[in-house]
Amino acid sequence: MSSIAAAQSLAAIHREYGRPDLHISASEVESPYIPWQPNVYIRHLAFDVRSGLFANVLWVIKGGVLGRHRHRGPVSACVLEGSWRYLEYDWVAQAGSYVHESPGVIHTLVSDDPNGMKTMFWINGSVEFFDEADNLMETVDVFWCIDNYLNYCREHGLKPNPKLWI
Repeated sequence: MSSIAAAQSLAAIHREYGRPDLHISASEVESPYIPWQPNVYIRHLAFDVRSGLFANVLWVIKGGVLGRHRHRGPVSACVLEGSWRYLEYDWVAQAGSYVHESPGVIHTLVSDDPNGMKTMFWINGSVEFFDEADNLMETVDVFWCIDNYLNYCREHGLKPNPKLWI
C-alpha cells in the first residue's frame, strides 16, 4: 500500500471511529467555576468515563485548603496563576510550574498566595479525602465530577455542555 493510500485509509478510519477535536473557551458559559469547599472552586473541563480521567481548573482563594487527600492514579498539573503548596512538602508550585503526582501519598493543598491560585489538573482514577484521624470522608472520581457539574447546572438553570464528555 502506498503512503498516500495508507494516509487516506487512516483518514477514513478516523472519520468513522475517531472523536473530533474540541475547544472549551475561557468563558464560564461553557464551564462555570463551581463552589466546592470554603475558598475552593472547581471548573470541570473534561470527563472520560472509559479511562476514569477528568480534567479541571482548581481555583483556590488565599487561605483556601483542599483537604487531606490521596490520589489512586497519576496526576499532572500546570499552575496557571498564583501559587500553592502541600503542607507535607518543602516546595511551592508557582505560575508556570508543572507538578506530577504519583498515586498513594496523602497530602494537603493550601494557597498562601495573596491572589490565590488557579491550576489545571489532569487526574486519573479517584481521589480519596481523609479527616485528621485518617478516616475516609469522600471519594471523588469522574462520576462524582459529572454529578457535581450536572447538579450545579440544574440548580442554576444552565444547559450542560456536551463537549465536556470526551
